[in-house]
Amino acid sequence: MSESNVLEKPKKPSWLKVKLPTGESYKKVRNLVSEHKLHTICESGNCPNMGECWGAGTATFMILGNVCTRSCDFCAVSTGKPEEVDVFEPARVANSVKLMNVKHAVITSVDRDDLQDGGADMWVKTVSAIRRKSPDTTLETLIPDFAGKWENLQRIIEVAPEIVSHNIETVRRLTKKIRIQAKYNRSLELLLRLKKGGMKTKSGLMLGLGETEEEVIETMQDLRSVEVDILTLGQYLQPTPKHAEVKDFITPEKFDEYQKLGLEMGFRFVESGPLVRSSYHAEKHLF
Repeated sequence: MSESNVLEKPKKPSWLKVKLPTGESYKKVRNLVSEHKLHTICESGNCPNMGECWGAGTATFMILGNVCTRSCDFCAVSTGKPEEVDVFEPARVANSVKLMNVKHAVITSVDRDDLQDGGADMWVKTVSAIRRKSPDTTLETLIPDFAGKWENLQRIIEVAPEIVSHNIETVRRLTKKIRIQAKYNRSLELLLRLKKGGMKTKSGLMLGLGETEEEVIETMQDLRSVEVDILTLGQYLQPTPKHAEVKDFITPEKFDEYQKLGLEMGFRFVESGPLVRSSYHAEKHLF
């Protein structure tokens, strides 16, 4: 096969270089996570901002274990049969939020389609435990779609986190491949139900999976049609060779264009950049 017939993978550009995590604050957070047996999406998701966020003494906590029932083609979290729900997890998360003096905590979870309530009970108990222990801490919950069982979503609305986030992740055309068990319209309906329930809502997109600029704009318009308040746009990075390949590296200038466009569309906040992830600058999105 000639070289001209070989498709070369795009080389990672200089703007995606990340400094290794260092510093006493980072070490303190790592020790707390280890000591209290917490699962953080920072580690499980190989987040490029872990050094920056943990160095500032903050982290995003992942509840309901670290094994997901879904097998999305972009995600580094392990897939399989999860362990039994840990009834002590809400107390451990709340205790760590207190010890770390977290002012704005982001809570996320794996998908638990094996549970009748999709994990909703543990979500409620975790939010309630944090509020009892740290009443001044504000909360963002990055939730799954609960397989469209809206009675479980209603339980999240009832405990009323300050921000509720659910990522649409990619454009409509790529959803079936990238978010195998998810549905584009179901995510939009979830976000609309949250808004009708009085929640401040947030969603995010990964770019570089082969989507077109027109598809990105269409997805942004779809999110505004269900009145999403906060949008995040970041570069997809392939976590392992088994996951979806990076098709394109989006330039910082293009991310800036999307940010300007998103604000013109009416989003209250738009975080848009190569290293932006769901919880990036989360504390700035309260309003």
